[in-house]
Amino acid sequence: MRYNIGLNSFFTLLILGLGGIIFCTSCGKDRDIPDVSDINVDLNIQRFEKDLFALDTLNLATSVKTLEEKYPVFSELYFRQVVPLKRKTSDSLFLGNLNGFINYPSIRTLYDTTLIVYPKLEKTSKELQQAFQFYKYYFPQKEVPNIYTFISEYTYQTFIFPDKGKDAIGIGLDMFLGKDYPYRKYIPENPSFSAYLTRAFNQEHITKKVMETLIDDIVGLSKGNQLLDIMIHNGKKMYLLDLVLPTTNDTIKWELTPQQLAWCQQNELGIWTHLLNEDLLYSTDNKKLRKLVNPSPQGPSNMPPEAPGRTANFIGYKIIQSYLKRNPDTTPQDLIAENDAQKILDKSRYRPR
Repeated sequence: MRYNIGLNSFFTLLILGLGGIIFCTSCGKDRDIPDVSDINVDLNIQRFEKDLFALDTLNLATSVKTLEEKYPVFSELYFRQVVPLKRKTSDSLFLGNLNGFINYPSIRTLYDTTLIVYPKLEKTSKELQQAFQFYKYYFPQKEVPNIYTFISEYTYQTFIFPDKGKDAIGIGLDMFLGKDYPYRKYIPENPSFSAYLTRAFNQEHITKKVMETLIDDIVGLSKGNQLLDIMIHNGKKMYLLDLVLPTTNDTIKWELTPQQLAWCQQNELGIWTHLLNEDLLYSTDNKKLRKLVNPSPQGPSNMPPEAPGRTANFIGYKIIQSYLKRNPDTTPQDLIAENDAQKILDKSRYRPR
């Protein structure tokens, strides 16, 4: 059974690559956006946190039973792994822990704040509805996952889990309270609350994070550990994200500022030359590769200070674009199945601009 619960938590949300262009929509301008208006999507978003904090603490055992009957899979997952109140505890200890959790002043304030920011999810629901139409268009065999929202005291953004025979996505709304929310104040030592990351902790990035989580699950892990393997793998995921979010602003999809996107686009040749001159393409040295493929406020020290992190993934995305242009019959499924990064590079005949 699959429980990719940490897949997009704030500890491991640093996965997907970046690219760059200054236009307001997808980098893949050579692709027509299909008409998906006739694709029916049954979107089911359940506000678990509302039911959790509405529990009757004077009759907690009975109200928890009702909650668990309504959320049989998610409540078990939530109480054992997200907020581990039920781990090897007696019922009385669990109920005591739960009562303390939902009434703890800082937790209660966090819930109230989340409710103010997200009294409803109308905008997010509309965005997800459209994204899942594209998702069903490109992956017709996939079901639309159930969606559960929750708060976890700054632990998880999104994760995927099995839910009664289909996939489901958990969304930690307390990790999307806006770039001005004082995350660093509450957990100052945690680098995951650095400004270059929390600038994406807002409503505009929820749908992107949900679709990113699904794509991560579909594509899986890179089959190799050379820079070429990783950057092609991440470029592939970015291309698939483009397919399901064709009208989403690039600064959201890439999680970069407009200036950083513009720098990447304008310096494509320079980035590629740097990777070749430094013999990085086939390197497996994590110290050398980390800032080239993982989020970072800046690129490696031997790159210009204007360079953001993950610039190698931008090149990986460009290679994927070139590969698909020269192999136009390639389906998303074909692209996912092709795990030979060298083959993709060779067949792309990539020439940076």
